[in-house]
Amino acid sequence: MVPELRRAFNAEFTPEKYGNFVARLHEACGTEVQFRLCETPCFFPATFLEEIAKAGKELVFSLMDSPDYLRKSDATIPPEWNVPNEDPRPLFLQVDFGLLRDTAGALKPCLVELQAFPSLYAYQPEMARTYIESYGLSPHLRLYLSGLDDISYRRLLETAIVGDHERENVVLLEVDPFRQKTLPDFLLTRKLLGIPIVDIREVVKRGSKLHYRADGRLIPIERIYNRTIVDELVRKNVRLPFDYRDELEVEWAGHPNWYFRISKFSLPYLKHPSVPKTWFLSEVNELPTDRENYVLKPLYSFAGAGITFGPTDEQIAAVPEEKRRDYILQERVNFARVIETPHGPTQPEIRIMYVWQGELTPVMALIRMGRGKMMGVDHNKDLEWVGSSAALLA
Repeated sequence: MVPELRRAFNAEFTPEKYGNFVARLHEACGTEVQFRLCETPCFFPATFLEEIAKAGKELVFSLMDSPDYLRKSDATIPPEWNVPNEDPRPLFLQVDFGLLRDTAGALKPCLVELQAFPSLYAYQPEMARTYIESYGLSPHLRLYLSGLDDISYRRLLETAIVGDHERENVVLLEVDPFRQKTLPDFLLTRKLLGIPIVDIREVVKRGSKLHYRADGRLIPIERIYNRTIVDELVRKNVRLPFDYRDELEVEWAGHPNWYFRISKFSLPYLKHPSVPKTWFLSEVNELPTDRENYVLKPLYSFAGAGITFGPTDEQIAAVPEEKRRDYILQERVNFARVIETPHGPTQPEIRIMYVWQGELTPVMALIRMGRGKMMGVDHNKDLEWVGSSAALLA
């Protein structure tokens, strides 16, 4: 994307430098990263990523400014997981794009999906800095969007997550947090913001208040940095010490209802040049004959689970009629492989990470590199020069 930086990096790369990068990142995280780390960062012109971030904001506002959409999204929240006191807007948003070439050869963003849920807000800048330091890259390369730097970014994140509470009363809440692949981000969040990591199974409910145990004390929870995914609670049949529907004296840093409202459910409602054609399966009257050009996706799944490429009649028929509203049929897009590597051109998926604190602010880009059918790190683990990466802005 920045040819001179790409050529220089590829020419100077050695396996020893990569090994040093991995070791330093593991040390910084305080644990081994369990997903594949790409050998290279991605170099982007800052103006190019800013344009992609602008497109992401347009998509979010097209949903948030539509009372009709917000009313229809009520149906996405399962009654048993409908949390009271919903915030008027999501605090965290992720918008994922691939890149396409138009007829003139110019690159343009194409939406993959969007989700109102936190991403790796502490891990991603640490990874970007480790690329720069380990490979001896220019210290003038930027990590952040919106004119942020390390100090202003930390302040924004602290305001969003901690607010005006004491740090011991704000918890990062997850199920089995110390066994999650996202543990590096959890540990770095604790280091950055000084808040504890709490397993949702171990929360103690007293009346309308939640607590956690530490050093023999029962400490009140006043604000929750929500990293718990309902899908996982259901899949693991987790017995919770409280009911999500309870009227609790607690604030949510990332209200759980927005995970459902802004999701794959949103895709059929988006009318934007960056959005591939998408329909609810329940509204497809005549199935296309060129199935290889379509993808069937469940609305509520994590890390690419349940996605079917080129679905057959049998695979579509296997979806019960009453469940077809919970699936989308989407035009399949072949993204451009624009990152030159020793293993051939590789495609980046660009996640623009936003914090909606006062205004909707794009803060940085998370990159996933791949040459497989899907971009998740689990789907490219047998390849090299793929996996989790970072955007460095020139």
